[in-house]
Amino acid sequence: MKSSELIALLESHGWVLRRVKGSHHQFKHPDFALIITVPHPKKALKLGTLRQILKDAGLSALHIATR
Repeated sequence: MKSSELIALLESHGWVLRRVKGSHHQFKHPDFALIITVPHPKKALKLGTLRQILKDAGLSALHIATR
């Protein structure tokens, strides 16, 4: 999955871009205290990185499949 696709998925689930620091975009959700960092632009995120970001965001691979 590309970082741009992941960012679109996060934004569709209420995550808002908080700040950009170099090539990292940080997202905040109004209901969670956690800040999620997504490396961008990235053609393909590593599987472990993608899984951890989805886990932190409270999403699963099912959200990707139904997109």
